[in-house]
Amino acid sequence: MDHLLSLIDFILHIDVHLGELIRNYGPQTSLILFAIVFIETGLVIMPLLPGDSLLFAAGTFAARGDFDLLWLGSLLSVAAIAGDSLNYAIGHWLGPRVFSQNYRWLNRRHLQRTEEFYARHGGKTIVLARFVPIVRTFAPFVAGVGAMNYPRFLFYNIAGGLLWVWGFLLLGYHFGNLPAVQGNFTLVILAIIFISVLPVLVEYLRARRSAV
Repeated sequence: MDHLLSLIDFILHIDVHLGELIRNYGPQTSLILFAIVFIETGLVIMPLLPGDSLLFAAGTFAARGDFDLLWLGSLLSVAAIAGDSLNYAIGHWLGPRVFSQNYRWLNRRHLQRTEEFYARHGGKTIVLARFVPIVRTFAPFVAGVGAMNYPRFLFYNIAGGLLWVWGFLLLGYHFGNLPAVQGNFTLVILAIIFISVLPVLVEYLRARRSAV
C-alpha cells in the first residue's frame, strides 16, 4: 500500500519530483526517464508507471533549459520503441500459454480488454494504445502472442512511439510553463490522465451495454 501511495504522489506531483531528480542527478536524469519509459512499455507487469504525465513534465523542464529537447526526444523515442519491441518478444515467446494458464503477475481482465480493443481497431491499436494507460503496456504483449507479424508491428510501433513521445514532450515544452498551468500543475496532470483513460471507460461502458 505504501508503494502505491508513493507512486500516486509521484504522478500527481511529478513536476516537484522531477525537479528533485534534476537537482540530484543533473544530465543523468534523462537516463532515469529512459528507464521509466522503457520499463513501462517493455514489461507487461509494470502498467502503472507514469507515461503521458512524465513526458509532459519532461517537456516543461526542457523548455526551462534542463534538457536538450532534441536529445531527450530522441532518447525517449528509442526507449518507447525498444520497450514495445521487448514486450512483443515476451508475448511471442510465451504464446498461447498466457491465456490457457493463470499467471499471478498478469491481470487477465486487462489482457481481455486489450484483445477487445485490438478487435475493434486492428493494427492501429499499437498507435492508439500509446495514448491509453494500461492498454499501452498490454497491446504489444497481445500483438506478440499472435495478433500481428513483427514487420507490421514494427511499423506501427515506430509510428506510435514517435507520436506519443514527441506529442507530449512538445505539449509540455510549449504550454507547461504558462502561469495558468504552473499554478495548477496537479490539475493538468489529472486532466491528462482522465483524457488518456477515457477510451478505456468508453469501451467498458459499451461492453456493459452490449451484455445487458
